[in-house]
Amino acid sequence: MRVRLNVYFPPKLARQVSELAIRRRISRSAIVEAAVTSWMSPDGADRMEAAFARRLDRLSRQVQRLERNTGLTTEALALFVRFWLAVTPPLPDEDQAAAQVKGRKRYEGFVETLGRRYASGKSLLDEIPEDIAGRDGGSTDT
Repeated sequence: MRVRLNVYFPPKLARQVSELAIRRRISRSAIVEAAVTSWMSPDGADRMEAAFARRLDRLSRQVQRLERNTGLTTEALALFVRFWLAVTPPLPDEDQAAAQVKGRKRYEGFVETLGRRYASGKSLLDEIPEDIAGRDGGSTDT
């Protein structure tokens, strides 16, 4: 036996329930009954907490990857700058103007190449394992 209840929904929610009923080919009553059952279920809160925990775990892993990638990028840049400063001799004053012009052209080429690589989806972080594997003769052991 079933008991009849009259409930009132905001028009938008009523439309959503009706559209879901049409898509799933079930009655609106069945949808409302399932929603109320789920709401009153003692494990409903546990399921929601588990879903949040899974999402938080996934976000934590993404943040860890970002931290690792940022750290690697920072270290690579720092090593390059240190090396460049150590091996680049100072220029005589009379060569400064020509070097600045050449430097601007090289920088424009660098930015253009960087833009192309970025647009292609390639990244240095993706190439590092390939470079290491190629150097080690294809070994992927760590």
